[in-house]
Amino acid sequence: MSLLEVRDLHVEFHTRDGVAKAVNGVSYEVDSGETLAVLGESGSGKSVTAQAVMGILDIPPGRIAAGEIVFQGRDLLKLPEAERRKIRGSKMAMIFQDALSSLNPVLTVGYQLGEMFRVHQGASRKEARERAVELMERVRIPAARERVGDYPHQFSGGMRQRIMIAMALALEPDLIIADEPTTALDVTVQAQVMELLAELQREFNMGLILITHDLGVVADVADKIAVMYAGRIVETAPVKELYRAPAHPYTRGLLDSIPRLDQKGHQLSAIKGMPPSLLEIPPACAFNPRCPMARPVCRTDEPPLYEVSEDRASACHFWKEMPDVP
Repeated sequence: MSLLEVRDLHVEFHTRDGVAKAVNGVSYEVDSGETLAVLGESGSGKSVTAQAVMGILDIPPGRIAAGEIVFQGRDLLKLPEAERRKIRGSKMAMIFQDALSSLNPVLTVGYQLGEMFRVHQGASRKEARERAVELMERVRIPAARERVGDYPHQFSGGMRQRIMIAMALALEPDLIIADEPTTALDVTVQAQVMELLAELQREFNMGLILITHDLGVVADVADKIAVMYAGRIVETAPVKELYRAPAHPYTRGLLDSIPRLDQKGHQLSAIKGMPPSLLEIPPACAFNPRCPMARPVCRTDEPPLYEVSEDRASACHFWKEMPDVP
């Protein structure tokens, strides 16, 4: 049994302009100790799927229209809110992309870290403060005992992100969802944060869902990748196979858009057009208006997730024509 299984999840947002279909039949699974990277442009449904899994979706205007979210054998969507609240933090936790806006500016980081122990374990203020210091030391914040009384604005961006990681790890959950954990950090700090996450994951044997639009970030840390476009998964594959031979034109476009040192002076490749409005997703294959391989069938028949091999799939009618795909 997988640690987490998301099955045919549909999420809608009811707005004045109509119904925005943010997630359209997403399915994936994560095992203990495994890292799943969810890739895609902004607006592809990555974060909304994660919020639905965590149970922090704004309802209304959001609505889970269909699907199952099975965590450790239980469908979370069928649990009372009180039960889901016990799971959040203790069994699954989330690292948000903007640490400065996610942390409370008027409370010390020690108080915010210690709150996990006070609420879930009934710890005293003194005990919670000591645990907060231990957490800060674990994520390698220098002079943790002296800095536990500091406020979020007194830390650098990289240190704030480490505090967010410490908060997520406080109760040693079985699943961590990291939503763009390296956004706005420089390349060196990005590498440090990703290395820290990977080390802590190995220590606790956690499942990790890494949400990002940066393919460079996940190359060394992910076990498998799910690529999303317009609320749907268009390709799944082990990380090495996907980088070697993508089986969907959208994935190929993402990979080709990465700057390369051996192509200095060349024009950067880009996917033409813009992602579709979630209020008016194109029929059949949503990527067809931007796809260099599009044909009439792409505008009339929605491609299923074709099995490319035992552990990878592609939602493209013509995946067999992709270069290097076995």
